[in-house]
Amino acid sequence: MLNWVHMCAPVISVIQEEISNGELHEILDLVESRSFSQLRNELVDMNPADIAEEMALIEEDKALIVVFRLLPKEQAAEVFSYLEPEDQQRIVEGISDKELASIVNDMFVDDAADFTEEMPANIVRRVLATADPETRKAINQILKYPDNSAGSLMTTELLRLKGEWNVAAAIQYVRHTCDELASITYAFVTDESRHLTGVVSMKDVLAAKDDQLISEIMDDDVIYAKTLDDQAEVAETFKKYDIVSMPVVDGEDRLVGLITIDDVVDVIEEETTEDIYKMAAMAPIEDSYMSTSVFTLARKRVVWLLVLMISATFTGLIITKFESMLTAVAILTSFIPMLMDTCGNAGSQASVSVIRALVLGEVKFSSMLKVIWKEFRVSIIVGLCVAIVNFLRIIVFYYMGMYQLEAGQNIYLIAGVVSATLVLAVICAKFVGCTLPLLADKCKLDPALMASPMITTIVDAVSLLVYFGIASIVLL
Repeated sequence: MLNWVHMCAPVISVIQEEISNGELHEILDLVESRSFSQLRNELVDMNPADIAEEMALIEEDKALIVVFRLLPKEQAAEVFSYLEPEDQQRIVEGISDKELASIVNDMFVDDAADFTEEMPANIVRRVLATADPETRKAINQILKYPDNSAGSLMTTELLRLKGEWNVAAAIQYVRHTCDELASITYAFVTDESRHLTGVVSMKDVLAAKDDQLISEIMDDDVIYAKTLDDQAEVAETFKKYDIVSMPVVDGEDRLVGLITIDDVVDVIEEETTEDIYKMAAMAPIEDSYMSTSVFTLARKRVVWLLVLMISATFTGLIITKFESMLTAVAILTSFIPMLMDTCGNAGSQASVSVIRALVLGEVKFSSMLKVIWKEFRVSIIVGLCVAIVNFLRIIVFYYMGMYQLEAGQNIYLIAGVVSATLVLAVICAKFVGCTLPLLADKCKLDPALMASPMITTIVDAVSLLVYFGIASIVLL
């Protein structure tokens, strides 16, 4: 069944694309025919995320504005929050200040802050000028926190209760305020100074008796974040405790905001994307791939390419130093690419495994000796396997006439040198691959920097030194 699904996946993708294109053509046809009433009725029944996806495909600004203005007021702000920054900018530039104020004031504060952060300065000034004072204050409060901090992720629209309230009063309060809240799964209990004292789920509130006090049913062991905590640590806490929301407190333990699971999902995607770029020796890009200019992409890539190119100079120097050996035993040259590729891949395997373990919190710098011992045993097994296969490969290829030896040279001796090099070089590669990420983490650097390109460059030099060292002892 699973294989059938995988086989059908490309067909399903094409069908979904055709359906999407069909819906887009229908939307554009309704706009051109000025069938606004029909279009509005269709939009009302659609999910806001789906509407945003369809609107992103509309290239003409006027058509985009028309479709957006047809959305009901309560739906417009939600659809707007799903749009990409470039589409949000197109809409803002085509609507009035009154319409902009309506959107910003109806958005959740964290979404409004994210939108404001992505816009040019002239639009930011316009947004803050049109927003109501309370919304403007909340947006500015979030924007003052550093990027990638818990404070920059939170919303200020959360459910607060007082411990001295009874359940009936709490439920009545929730009924009057729930439309303005980002989440009501949990309520957070504070004292008179807004210090966080407890948390209670709405399930427990609804199940309790009307005359019970909130302080009697709340849990005073609250999992929370500080405003300056790193967003990656926040995401890790969400995963560890399997929660859907988390309160945020300031330096004086006063409740200031709430982080919800949808924001954490975005953080996980962002952190993963950043690590992928770093592991490929590229600086991360802020925008989507298609919206990023060619010059920006080149600038993000060229620095690391230059660093790796210059570092590869050592490989060339090693080959030059042993040029006389290569001249005497010319066949050794043909095995250099295979040795460098195999050992580079071996080092990359170890580095990726350790980097992933570091991200998941499975290993730390204090675990280095255990990691080295584990990778050493792995390298022995892997090295022997590839060495045996390589030895047999060289012998078979020789008798097939693919290798030509000079007089006095022994193919078995040469195959033994190459195979022995593989074992020792794989051990060295695994050692380098597992230790560098741990050392980077200890130095407060991103372990992803020590991924494939960097490891391969170092391991290439090491494998050549081992190769020529063994060859000089055995063959000369």
